[in-house]
Amino acid sequence: MRIGEIAALVGVSTRAVRHYHHLGLLPEPRRLGNGYRDYSLRDAVLLARIRRLTELGLGLDEVRDVLADDAGREFADVLEELDADLARQEEEIRGRRERLGVLLAQAREGRLPAEGPVSPGLAELFGDMARASAALTGPEPAMAARDREMLTLLESVVPPEEGARLTEAMRAMTRAPGAMERAYAVYAQLDALAQAAPDDVRVEEAARALAGLLPDELVPETGDTWDGTFAEAFFADFPPAQAAAVRRALRIAAERAR
Repeated sequence: MRIGEIAALVGVSTRAVRHYHHLGLLPEPRRLGNGYRDYSLRDAVLLARIRRLTELGLGLDEVRDVLADDAGREFADVLEELDADLARQEEEIRGRRERLGVLLAQAREGRLPAEGPVSPGLAELFGDMARASAALTGPEPAMAARDREMLTLLESVVPPEEGARLTEAMRAMTRAPGAMERAYAVYAQLDALAQAAPDDVRVEEAARALAGLLPDELVPETGDTWDGTFAEAFFADFPPAQAAAVRRALRIAAERAR
């Protein structure tokens, strides 16, 4: 058989056959006088086995181990490992579909936040913020939108368990009577510092008001303020007076938590 014939017989491409030759999975057959490869039925059997193994999900290195039978693993061991890996993927897909289902429900009900998609817990928190914002007589403070953006970022970069803990801490804070009204008052205080100098007397006032809102779970364990690349980027996004107020608030809250 020529390469096109064996490829058509087994149901693979001629490119795949050549690739298997290159990797050493399929030995080179004998050559005819004109230089063409001449495949036998045995070659077709081996090629069909390679195809079946890859369709099971084995990588080509694993296929080589199975075919060589010198990797120290029985074929059943390879299949058990593959089955466990597929089970993990199946669980991940199930979890993703569950999260997607929540987001779809939010979208259909018009409750999907602009910062989404986010977790159900964070979506509820943002819903509370939206209701508080709707009760304002003026526009929403810019700091409120920035806070939502930061919470969305934190949820994306921290481990899921940590993100859930932080979100629950924030939600617990907002459930206190008058908490959302106080939070939006602090947002307005911080907004007022946008053009102020870092030594403005209002910085200390805003810092103490913000510290009074921060749950202990959000206070850095170092007893001071955040550090590292994330903190540098975080504070660089604020005007100087706002950054000073937030840093001071974290220190006040840390002293309180000791």
